[in-house]
Amino acid sequence: MTKQKLPLIFFVLFLLLVASMLAGFLLGSARFGVEELWNGIFGENRDPSVELILFELRLPRVIGALLAGGGLAVAGLLLQSATDNDLCSPSVIGVNAGAGFAVMLLLCLFPMAYPLLPAAAFVGAMVTTMTVLGISFTGRRIFAKTTVILAGVAVAALFNAGISFFSQLYPEVLSSYASFSAGGFSGVYKEDLPVPGSMILLGILCAWILSPKLNLLCLGDELAQSLGIQVRRIRFFALVLSSVLCAAVVSFAGLLGFVGLIIPHMARRIVGQDLRVLVPFCALAGGVLVILSDLAARTLFSPAELPAGILMAAMGAPFFLYLLLRKRREAV
Repeated sequence: MTKQKLPLIFFVLFLLLVASMLAGFLLGSARFGVEELWNGIFGENRDPSVELILFELRLPRVIGALLAGGGLAVAGLLLQSATDNDLCSPSVIGVNAGAGFAVMLLLCLFPMAYPLLPAAAFVGAMVTTMTVLGISFTGRRIFAKTTVILAGVAVAALFNAGISFFSQLYPEVLSSYASFSAGGFSGVYKEDLPVPGSMILLGILCAWILSPKLNLLCLGDELAQSLGIQVRRIRFFALVLSSVLCAAVVSFAGLLGFVGLIIPHMARRIVGQDLRVLVPFCALAGGVLVILSDLAARTLFSPAELPAGILMAAMGAPFFLYLLLRKRREAV
């Protein structure tokens, strides 16, 4: 990818983002025209019903989807860069399982504390990350990239077993947990976004600042160390930053999957391997993907509505299989 084409690529991506956000405002169970949208925002005699739908329902959904997509895409990029594994994604290291277990625990043992569900999801995701990293960094041994993945798989299996255990003991909470585990934005309100949104934006900025060192890390540990890069520290910080992004998204959007797998792969094919370019591209492209997924989920089967996570899983699972088959062909 030549540098001359990058401005055009980002301009097209920005147009796609604006178009997807506009569609998110206009389309749904109640459809508006561009004129109604303009009058609802800038008109002197605003229709209260239009204003309610736009500002209280659709604006939080669109902004939430934008933040969630950008956060998960950048988190997946950081994970793949830190572990040197193209198949790595937030769910692989157990972040989703830890958040899900914390939510299930809260619903079962403290049902009256339901408003604290986002905080429980965040704490669960972060505790899982610290557990996985604690296993990976035991003693003075040199950090092994594969250890994080194996530890994540083991911890995720343990938390999934815990979720199954509590779902058998408290079957009445399954309906509440199901909506969280599917992932979506139907229950997102503007009051839910300032704190996790600030964390996501700050996390993406930190990822971009870290990107030059991650570029050197991709050259190999020995060469990176010879260039003055503290490999273990940079990798650790990238994993923690990725988990903070995931935890912030999970706290309001539930367990969305495959964004952190699909977008980094697509981005590398379009703009190359430079993480200084990949980070902003993934942030924008992830937002576009999740906004369009949420839009499709609430319009394809209208007036019924599907969680956005179901459609994203339907797209992501075949993509994951494609990557596995491609790696197998390359290994032959």
